[in-house]
Amino acid sequence: MFELPKAIILRRQRDFQLFYDCGSQYVDRYLVMYVLKTDELSGMAGFAAGKKLGCAVVRNRLKRLMREAYRLHRRELKPHTAVLLVGRRALIGEKFQTAERSFLNLAKRANILLEQ
Repeated sequence: MFELPKAIILRRQRDFQLFYDCGSQYVDRYLVMYVLKTDELSGMAGFAAGKKLGCAVVRNRLKRLMREAYRLHRRELKPHTAVLLVGRRALIGEKFQTAERSFLNLAKRANILLEQ
């Protein structure tokens, strides 16, 4: 039904490492957002949840929440911008609205939202 095209999801380790090394980092209680201004990865997104957060079921749920928040608002992001979202422990028991609000707050702080 509604899904994010697989072509825009980052999967390679070196792409993730590029975000960690060169990207700008924005943090709140629920998410960590890395932003990279690049033409090569323009419009792409990555989603991560470390093993410290829990079992695979928990980590996959966090990534689903982050993917959905990104999917709903990806058209509102500036072009030539790539995003990596990393879930934090506080997001584990939360609803989708919390993840969405956190994503929008971080995007606003990172100044990657289009002017409305």
